[in-house]
Amino acid sequence: MEDKLQAMFEMQKKLNKRIGVDTDDMDAEEKKKWMLNYCRAMSQEIAELVDSVPWKWWAKYQTFDEQNIRVEIIDIFHFLISAAQVIGLTAEDVHRIYMQKNKVNFDRQESGYTEKVEDNKTIQ
Repeated sequence: MEDKLQAMFEMQKKLNKRIGVDTDDMDAEEKKKWMLNYCRAMSQEIAELVDSVPWKWWAKYQTFDEQNIRVEIIDIFHFLISAAQVIGLTAEDVHRIYMQKNKVNFDRQESGYTEKVEDNKTIQ
């Protein structure tokens, strides 16, 4: 069975190239530009996600829009994968680093996370 995360990365690369964005051949300035573009896009998608949840406690008209929440989460994934590709992360890199960071987070919970430790420098 094909790796699902790898498939998502490949599909996003194809979509980005179709739009005219080639994350493989970016110089430092283009990387900064596109990382900022993708961060802004994710921020907007997060705002749209928040609007799918009744956060206005004073407004009675709001509903919990589970279908739209699903779509907004996927929109965030599109931009997150694109951002990862800008800095050269592969699906394998994302999985490896996620596993390391997940262990750090569990270790923090086990220790009570009573002080800030710069664990990110050890994750590669």
